[in-house]
Amino acid sequence: MRVMTGQWQLEEAAALLGRSVRHTRRLLRAYEREGPAGLAHGNRGRRSARRLADAVRAQVVSLAEDKYAGFNQQHLTEKLVEDEGLALSRSSVRRILGAAGLRSPRRRRAPKHRSRRERMPQAGMLLQADGSRHEWLGPGRGYLTLVGGIDDATGTVPWAVFRAQEDAAGYMLWLRQVVQTQGVPQALYVDRHGIFQRRPTQKPTLDEDLTGALLPTQFGRVVAELGITLICALSPQAKGPVERLWGTFQDRLGSELRLAGASTEAEANAVLWRFLPDFNQRFAVPAAVPSSAYRALPQRLSVDDVCCFKYDRVVGADNTVRLEAHRLQLLPGPRRISYAHARVVVHERLDGSLAVFHRGVCLATQPAPPDAPLLRARNYRRAGPDGAEHGAGPDPVPPVTTSANTGKPARSKPWSPGPNHPWKRELALKQRTKSLAS
Repeated sequence: MRVMTGQWQLEEAAALLGRSVRHTRRLLRAYEREGPAGLAHGNRGRRSARRLADAVRAQVVSLAEDKYAGFNQQHLTEKLVEDEGLALSRSSVRRILGAAGLRSPRRRRAPKHRSRRERMPQAGMLLQADGSRHEWLGPGRGYLTLVGGIDDATGTVPWAVFRAQEDAAGYMLWLRQVVQTQGVPQALYVDRHGIFQRRPTQKPTLDEDLTGALLPTQFGRVVAELGITLICALSPQAKGPVERLWGTFQDRLGSELRLAGASTEAEANAVLWRFLPDFNQRFAVPAAVPSSAYRALPQRLSVDDVCCFKYDRVVGADNTVRLEAHRLQLLPGPRRISYAHARVVVHERLDGSLAVFHRGVCLATQPAPPDAPLLRARNYRRAGPDGAEHGAGPDPVPPVTTSANTGKPARSKPWSPGPNHPWKRELALKQRTKSLAS
């Protein structure tokens, strides 16, 4: 009416109605021609052209009450298509039966109700730990994993660290820092990652078959030695606080990293450790019980001797212990002169150092001399491309060939025996004997 009386422009009315100018002009013409009745949709009161015939609807109700009595709606829909030739959707069958007052005999399971639980009353009673893999340094700059945790009672983040990937060493670093600064928490809430528990598909080792019990993972052993209860969540929703924490960090911490121009893992950690105190001050909530539930580390334990990787080894006859490429020489001590054939535990600490323990006592060690084959490989004399013999000494490191597709070191060609190798001569003799016998 205001457009017709000249008070408004057509564009103003279209904006107010939330319609296009073209459609508003169409409505204006219909109003001028038919009055308010022209604003109603033309199909109002008409039966839909796609409506099922009343005979078909009656047939569906009759079959549901008689021949297919007791069938659920999905099963009934399948039978109508396969046996009766009625190609109807499940929603159409449901509407037809609902209008006739027929309900499915099998009701669908209601969605599981989830609700937030109450926070723990004291700080240190429960820590939720997790890792967040994200492009923290910006799009196209690679992924980093932020390993950390949140206190369930206060919402504070005791510590966190950026790692190249989610690994057991990162969680050990995080837990060691928490123990050193706060104390030993009572429980940890984690997911079902292979770092925390054995995978169901993982086959038991020989020692596990002999003992009849599954050995814990390296991180599982750490929390057991510290007396921490490890709880594995069955869904991400169960760890709501730490999952929401990563959303906040990806927003706020990501902006701080871009503002600081961090481009490496070390620079990202420096920004992170400056960010955590301000974050805790802004987002912490008071616990219901002011006192802390963190426990002091027992004096008999050393955090470096607990938060490390431990491997069982048997000492060789020459009092040496091998761990991958490392070889340690055990020195005679006041308790024993020789440890040959004794069972020891090698500790690989988070800083890369190694220590050997025998019955809880740290043994004196030193790097063992290299083996003779290694010495020969390092000091053999060889002829160069010019025919001259080069002197003994360490060989230069050969260049590493990489794959053009993956950038990873290319695999060397597998070795195959020559035509005159004894294996092939024996095989040829067997084949010749077999052919003569046949």
